[in-house]
Parts: sequence; structure tokens; C-alpha cells
Amino acid sequence: MTVKEIKEWLNQNSFRITTAILGRLRSDPRCGVKNLAKQWEKELKKKLLESERLHHLYRYEAEVKQRGYKIIAGVDEAGRGPLAGPLIAAAVILPQDCLIENLNDSKKLTPRQRDKLYIEIIENAIAYGIGQVSHEIIDQINIVQATYLAMEKAINNLKIYPEYLLVDGLTIPGLCIAQKGIIKGDQKSASIAAASILAKVTRDRIMEKMDLLYPGYGFARHKGYGTKEHLLALKRLGVSPIHRKSYEPVQQILNSKTVSNT
Repeated sequence: MTVKEIKEWLNQNSFRITTAILGRLRSDPRCGVKNLAKQWEKELKKKLLESERLHHLYRYEAEVKQRGYKIIAGVDEAGRGPLAGPLIAAAVILPQDCLIENLNDSKKLTPRQRDKLYIEIIENAIAYGIGQVSHEIIDQINIVQATYLAMEKAINNLKIYPEYLLVDGLTIPGLCIAQKGIIKGDQKSASIAAASILAKVTRDRIMEKMDLLYPGYGFARHKGYGTKEHLLALKRLGVSPIHRKSYEPVQQILNSKTVSNT
């Protein structure tokens, strides 16, 4: 085979490449073939490390299953910090060792990666549920209680009720389900990482729609977070119908409007 033919075969049969095949390529006298061997050795090592990372993401799920629990849901939220829009929570039950490539904390992924993983998670999950709490409810009950409420809604929206919960950073009071809060759980548990992606993508899409309804604030870009662009828009345009009036930067705008009108 020519170097070009070998390259094409490797590209078309990447799933078949083994260390034995790479050994044969390394022993080929042609520099082009040796370079291909080096390239694919790096790729194979990268895939091996990713596989090990993904298997490690199931360590909490595996520990819980050893204790007799079979149906385990990961729970996470998106949108505690923004000045506008809803809080979204997600609950996800994954099959054991469902190795979804690049599954990780949603904050470590690009929007394109999140969108791709969103589809893969929905297609592979045993069950998933989404919970939403509006900005009005957040203002009424505070963001901590709103977080619990959104998570409870997400759990209740699962088509299969879980026996155990792995929750990012906290435990949910008032639930008759065994649970464990894991600090930075979206980086340590596959189920929580999956939930973080569903919650983030769902909320981002809502804020992109809000950008069309309330132009000028930049909701599609900052998703309601208190960026410089957002704060300047608040001062210029005032408070929109979806802003959280209990949040200090929004309160300051409302108070300044009240003072100027007296």
C-alpha cells in the first residue's frame, strides 16, 4: 500500500487500530508511514485516557449500586447566578457504563459540544426530567428554595422514579429518597454531568428566545448573567419583565427609578 492508501485506511478504520497495527507501521522504512504511526499513537493514547476518565465518572454510581440501589439519578441546576430568566434543574438516569464521549461539567464545554451531548444524553438516558422555576417565584421564595423546588420538579418529571440521588453540591430537603450531595459533582459523576448539560442547554435556549422578546439586553450572549454589557443595558433600558427584582443590581435600578420619580 502507498502512504496515501495507508492514511485513508487508518481514517476509515480508526476503530480497528491496535498497538499491533501501529507496531507494524513503525517498522515500515518509509518516513511517511512512521509519521502516521506517531500520529495515531497519540490519538490512541488520547482515546484511552478519555475512556479511563469516563469510566472514573461512574465511581459514585458504582459505589451506590454496591449498596443495593439500582435506579440512580444525577441532579444539577443552571441559572442560580443570573439577574434574569428562570432557574432550570435536570435529573438524569443513565445506564451503567454508558460512555458518552466528552461528557463533563457543562461549564467546561463549548456551546457546540453541549448541544451535541444534549442529543446524546437524551438518546441514551434511561430517563430524564426538567424542572423550571420562574423569576417571579425566585423573587418570592429566594434562590436557595427555588433551587430545591426546581430539582424536585425535575425528579418528579422522570418517567422512572429513582431510588437514589446524586446531587451537585447539596442535598434536597423534604424528599423521601436516599441522596448524596457531591461538591463539584458535575466534574465527578456521569449522571450529574449529564444533568448539568441538559439544564444548561435548556436554559440557554430559553434565554435566546427571551432575547427576541426583549431585545437590547443581550440575553442571547450573556444568558442573564451580570456582565458589563448587561448592567449597562439595565441602566439604559430599565428592568425587563423577566428580571429578578430581588437581586441587588436589579434592585438598585428599581430604587434609582423610584428616587428619580419622587
